[in-house]
Amino acid sequence: MIQAEDFYKLQLQTGTIIEVKAFPRAHIPAFQLLIDFGKDGIKKSSARITEKYTMEQLLFKKIIAVTNLPVKQIGNFFSECLVLGAPSASGEINLLTVCNEIKDGAFVN
Repeated sequence: MIQAEDFYKLQLQTGTIIEVKAFPRAHIPAFQLLIDFGKDGIKKSSARITEKYTMEQLLFKKIIAVTNLPVKQIGNFFSECLVLGAPSASGEINLLTVCNEIKDGAFVN
């Protein structure tokens, strides 16, 4: 168990995926994402979601990410946020998404 104060330290924000690239150097198949968090800027993330989504399906999808974790180097790529998802019964990761009415950069609380 963690204390509520620990959870509240996480900065969960909404954003829109504005660019998707293949990540051929990843050991596990992944995409490189560029995500717009509105007034908080644009951040990069690597996501292992190639079984569920095509690059075209991801473009302009509104997602939820943790935006205050340290930068993580994955090969030659620097991931600046953690995109959130949950596995389906078959194990594919489904991104946590929000409706288009939510502004980029909105905090989830």
